[in-house]
Amino acid sequence: MVNSIYTHKEIFLREIISNASDAIDKMNFKAMTDESLGLSKKDFRIDVVIDKDARTITVKDNGIGMTQDEMEKNLGVIAHSGSLDFKNENGDKKGADSIIGQFGVGFYSAFMVSDKVTVVSRPVGSDVAYRWESSGADGYSITECEKDNYGTDVIMHIKPDEKDEEYSEFLESYRIQELITMYSDYVRWPIHMMVEEGEWKETGEKDEKGNPKREYVTKEVDKVINSMVPIWQKSKKSATDEKCKEFYKTKFHDFEDPISVIRVNAEGLVSYKAMLFIPKRAPYDFYSRDYEPGLQLYSNGVLIMDKCADLLPFCFRFVKGVVDSQDFSLNISREVLQHDSQLKAIGENLKKKVKAELLRIMKDEPETYREFYKSFGRQLKYGVVEDYGRNREFLQDLLMFTSSEKDELISLDQYVDAMPEGQSNIYYVTGESVQQAKNMPQTEQVRDKGYDILVLTEDVDEFVMKTLAEYREKRMCNVTSDDLGLETEEEKKDAEQKEEEYKDLLDFAKEALDGKVSSVRISHKLKNHAVLLTSEGHITLEMEKYFAEMPGSEDEKMKAQRVLELNASHPAFKALDDAFLNDKEKAKDLIKIMYAQASIMAGLPLDDAVGYSDLVFKLF
Repeated sequence: MVNSIYTHKEIFLREIISNASDAIDKMNFKAMTDESLGLSKKDFRIDVVIDKDARTITVKDNGIGMTQDEMEKNLGVIAHSGSLDFKNENGDKKGADSIIGQFGVGFYSAFMVSDKVTVVSRPVGSDVAYRWESSGADGYSITECEKDNYGTDVIMHIKPDEKDEEYSEFLESYRIQELITMYSDYVRWPIHMMVEEGEWKETGEKDEKGNPKREYVTKEVDKVINSMVPIWQKSKKSATDEKCKEFYKTKFHDFEDPISVIRVNAEGLVSYKAMLFIPKRAPYDFYSRDYEPGLQLYSNGVLIMDKCADLLPFCFRFVKGVVDSQDFSLNISREVLQHDSQLKAIGENLKKKVKAELLRIMKDEPETYREFYKSFGRQLKYGVVEDYGRNREFLQDLLMFTSSEKDELISLDQYVDAMPEGQSNIYYVTGESVQQAKNMPQTEQVRDKGYDILVLTEDVDEFVMKTLAEYREKRMCNVTSDDLGLETEEEKKDAEQKEEEYKDLLDFAKEALDGKVSSVRISHKLKNHAVLLTSEGHITLEMEKYFAEMPGSEDEKMKAQRVLELNASHPAFKALDDAFLNDKEKAKDLIKIMYAQASIMAGLPLDDAVGYSDLVFKLF
């Protein structure tokens, strides 16, 4: 049965230690109400003892112990929890809220690694002890025995190694220490082990050079393995930001301080404490499929889940931290949560806390935020476009893009606040690099108006702008595809006249390009350049590039409707017009060259680079 409840065999130690902690909690509660016992908190301890020769692990506590009847109920009846009974009886009293056990099955996790389990227990106030023993499937026995002190010893007889299972790993001191640190580090009672420590000591002799001889001497010492009090449970005075940052670097294996520490102490329907950290930069595998996000989840200081991805939304997967609550409704194995309503309540609060802190950093520490954004900005953008833009309004204030005027990252708020009178749109351009995008001919008309342009260089950027659509009632406008609406009535009339004047040439040019473009037009955007390539419809040129790198890129639905725009005032157009009137074959070559040039400026690959070169050389 236990193998169907628990997914990891190593959980057994957490469960047995948690039971020992509960027994001490009960004893501590009794000591607070019965002064005759003469006990204080400093008297309580848990001991873990390894005997390699006997292949046993023993977990000892000096807790309240069990009578024969209690052994029958707690160990002989599966799913009967003495700890839960205690909580129900004393739940409103001080000291009873720290009890961990709920289901009465944790003890049986020992059988995942043991072929026999022996429990020796002496209840407080009694001179009689009892031995419970079972090999699992064959029932159990209870007999009287002797025990020097009250409390309980759980002796696990570790299974022999099998072909696919090496149970001997649990007889290694380092492995047991590792499991205690991982799962039970914050159990509030000290967990002791005899561990081997060594040091160099002088022997009293000297070597041939007259230097004192030394030898490495080892000895076993009684060591407390767990830290007991988690840093998130401490006051801000004792848990300073510096100490929290050191905790972060140790706990989450980072060599740099986080840029921020977020502390949460919430009370209500779900009471919990949390300590979150915003890293300075992304780990090497952050944007890979192998990266596992999530916060560490604790219940009363016991690790329940190492990476709980449900507590924060996808966009904040870079956040590290811990959440600790005694109110979690856990499943029977205490490995996962039973209900997600608590997670949702906590997650919504943490989500708001993280955003508020990021906005604070953006305002108060702009350079720090820009450095953060270089690492995690892409993640925020992914968050905008996921789930059909469900979180776009929540995240839009956190976005930044490069300003063509300032050559630095700015927020959308900063862009709108700096807009001159008369500007009604937020203009952006996409490109392979900032410099390449700034030099694109499509930007000429916008720059002539004195308007700033946001430069987008990541493949997700175009989708972000399409998802946002607008910001503070300002429309997102792609200078390479959208109707900018910047020309005067005179310019519009002039463009229409030229369209009519050169209609035959434009039709010829479209036919010469043999389906590569949806239309050829006279441009009202161009000032100095001869040509440019734009698009019409929902798919932009940048989207086409993105889809081209994905499987199934041959799908025509994912290709932009390309538009070749010509500058009727440029000498190249006059040469084209002359060739059209006098040499149709040359005109075809020229229009193909102009299309290729426009494609290059747009950052698109040439369909036939050799053919393009041949056309150019024909002009010599």
